[in-house]
Amino acid sequence: MSSETKQRDAFSSTLAALMVSLGSAVGLGNIWKFPYMTGTGGGGAFLVLYLFFVFMVAVPIMISEFVIGRRSRMNAVGAFRKLDNDPRSPWAGIGFMGALAAYLIMFFYSCVAGWVYYYTFKAATGVFAGITADKAGAMFGSAIGAGTAGGSFFSAAVLSPIFWQVLVLCVIGAIISLGVSSGIERAIRIMMPILFILLIICAIRALTLPGAAEGLRFLFHVDFSQITPSVTLAAMGLAFFKLSLGMGTMITYGSYFTADSDLSTAPLKIAIADICVSMLAGLAIFPTVFSFGVEPGAGPGLLFITIPLVFSQMPLGQVLLFAFFLLTSFAANGAMLSLVEVPTVWMSEEFNMPRKKAAILNCVIIAVVGVLAAGSADSSSFFGGIKVMGRGFFDLFDFISSNICLPLGGLFIALYAGYKMKKEDFRDELTNHGRLHNEGKVVLIRFLLRYVTPLLVLIIFLNSVGVLKF
Repeated sequence: MSSETKQRDAFSSTLAALMVSLGSAVGLGNIWKFPYMTGTGGGGAFLVLYLFFVFMVAVPIMISEFVIGRRSRMNAVGAFRKLDNDPRSPWAGIGFMGALAAYLIMFFYSCVAGWVYYYTFKAATGVFAGITADKAGAMFGSAIGAGTAGGSFFSAAVLSPIFWQVLVLCVIGAIISLGVSSGIERAIRIMMPILFILLIICAIRALTLPGAAEGLRFLFHVDFSQITPSVTLAAMGLAFFKLSLGMGTMITYGSYFTADSDLSTAPLKIAIADICVSMLAGLAIFPTVFSFGVEPGAGPGLLFITIPLVFSQMPLGQVLLFAFFLLTSFAANGAMLSLVEVPTVWMSEEFNMPRKKAAILNCVIIAVVGVLAAGSADSSSFFGGIKVMGRGFFDLFDFISSNICLPLGGLFIALYAGYKMKKEDFRDELTNHGRLHNEGKVVLIRFLLRYVTPLLVLIIFLNSVGVLKF
């Protein structure tokens, strides 16, 4: 092991590593997408499908990423070069693809995180008290810069969403500049417990509302008649994308794991904790919206339009609304930290760049290109009329990352771990050099990576790009 590797920052403990990895997996999708898809996809039946694909697809790929990261103690690009002992290893393309996906996601995800910051600030100032549906819709339009097409770029309406996007990047950049243990780990240690506590408070309040049982029925009722091929693929895709796979984050975080961490069980713990967060969010949202007779299939409008309306009508609603958007901002922060860390550590290690400089440079890149996403979130936004491949910039960044980069990255990671990586190296990392007696588990994981997981991910990819139609 080189002196450079020894000096590399790392997580302080296995618990810290698990918590930070969970912080990456938990994001805005937990607060809305997971419970919504569970409710509309058959409730408990969808949940069973989702859990099946978590075990068959997500967990094996996450294990692979952790193994690759810890074995190499390198960034997502350098990891494959080091393991192959080849500076020109073609497998390094997996790391480049992951870094590209991270950038593309950050371009539009930072916009959405900015909207959450905006709503958190508005909730803190009490502007949602007595709000009407028209005012709630107008506020969301203001948050995303709707209706600004044809106006001046330097108008307050155009610059407002950009300001909140830049504020998010300033917060994330400042945390990452402090390092892995002093920055990312410390921030997640503070945010994750608060997120759980606020979610539990919101869920308890929601469950005490009249008519909450309808929301629970919507979320958990098992209806196998709704399980269609498209719903099955949705569950498969959600399991894969929900846990931050294929974008280099778990390879990067894996490189910071301690030598005694059990990589064969860590992803399972992360997946279960992530599901708990998602279900808590569902318990907070759906009993509430059903109690007030709100349409649960409102998409993004549920989070930014309907939820403020609903909370404003209940006792202590303003306090709970602030708590809700605060926990949502924490969820967004955790995901953003892992995304920005991927290119930051890559620049730092590959180009010998000081970490603080790399973090600032990446945040500047995201802010500059992210303006295109911030100005195209709506067709009536400033850049909303510009289309590439029939999509605005916001949707384009989302499509390329989610439908091309991530599934391909996950597919090649599974193939690398299952076929290219030395069997002895793979076993050594999962058994901690023989200290863990889990040989049976190692055999099962490698079997999945060779014969099951790649096939399922390939189906996800072919469906997402339209080659397969279900």
